[in-house]
Amino acid sequence: MFNIKCLNKIAKVGTDNFDTAKYALSDTCENPDAILVRSAKMHEMVFNPELVAIGRAGAGVNNIPVDRCAEEGIVVFNTPGANANGVKELAIAALLMASRNIVGGIEWAKAHQGETGVAALAEKEKSKFAGCEIEGKSLGVIGLGAIGGLVANAAKSLGMKVYGCDPFITVEAAWGLSRSIEKAASYDEIFETCDYITLHVPATKDTTNMINAESLAKMKDGVRIINLARAELVDSQAMIAAVKSGKVASYVTDFITDELIGADDRIVCIPHLGASTEESEDKCAVMAAKEIIDYLENGNIKNSVNFPNVQLPHSGDARICIMHRNVAGVLSTISTAVANLGINIENMLSRSRGDYAYTVLEIKGDVPEDSLNSLRAMDAMIRIRVIR
Repeated sequence: MFNIKCLNKIAKVGTDNFDTAKYALSDTCENPDAILVRSAKMHEMVFNPELVAIGRAGAGVNNIPVDRCAEEGIVVFNTPGANANGVKELAIAALLMASRNIVGGIEWAKAHQGETGVAALAEKEKSKFAGCEIEGKSLGVIGLGAIGGLVANAAKSLGMKVYGCDPFITVEAAWGLSRSIEKAASYDEIFETCDYITLHVPATKDTTNMINAESLAKMKDGVRIINLARAELVDSQAMIAAVKSGKVASYVTDFITDELIGADDRIVCIPHLGASTEESEDKCAVMAAKEIIDYLENGNIKNSVNFPNVQLPHSGDARICIMHRNVAGVLSTISTAVANLGINIENMLSRSRGDYAYTVLEIKGDVPEDSLNSLRAMDAMIRIRVIR
């Protein structure tokens, strides 16, 4: 029986994937084999030795100590693409909010509640909320992954001229892009040429504050910026200054900060609604559950953020799943050690990711737990699991 701890409410359509004969789900269990989480902060948590997997029902993993998990042999999964359509739709709404002062107009109407003759007054005042159309304007999409690619294609269908820039674009993502999306050679090209800019990259040491006073200075006067990715991508103080000066015509973000809220009417703060749709929550929950089940039962890894993807059909009597450091000669050492134990390897797959690697051995016959103690004692070893 595997114990699964839910740190947040997870959609039932996801938790229903766990067979109650094999899994016990709870929000209170003390020694879980796996954890399901959405937004709960985990950086201060002490993990029990039995914990082998964390499934994040969403794309971002800023709330999880990913590096520490790797050191402890805990696979961290996310659900890329499951909420992509929900975020894409909000991005289109954000483009329109950045173009037309819809929010300001609604607030004006609410402020006149209870008055008479409001319709006539609106005709006189509506010019204060005039904006522009997005058709024919240029949009720069920074990051062309699951979400950015959808946004680029949708904006193109709405009549925008779309430029995309992603130095790390995958072949799969590239296949999904419309041929009419223009390739930008650099972020600077996006900054210098586009009327609108939308951000769809993760927060890393290289992307933190990528929109700052220097990058803003390179942009066209009156640029409109959308950030539904991560708050850390934008220097809030630099953005406020740029909006107040008129350099930035409007800024729409899905991340409220103390500095941004109320700083200027042309800054629209959405309360992190990007993936807040029933459909997105359901898709994320199902994907996270299936990732954890496949890992616990078969040792397969898909959509991990700290270990490589390794998927091998489970056809032997048992399999040995080995997490180890990505150091020279470790595979030959493992193979030799297993052979010396008299264990017959029928199939083997190994992949690396940065400093870490994952090796799966399909075994003929049984694998007594005590027989692997010599493997566990190796310096490069992090965790070894046997699945029968």
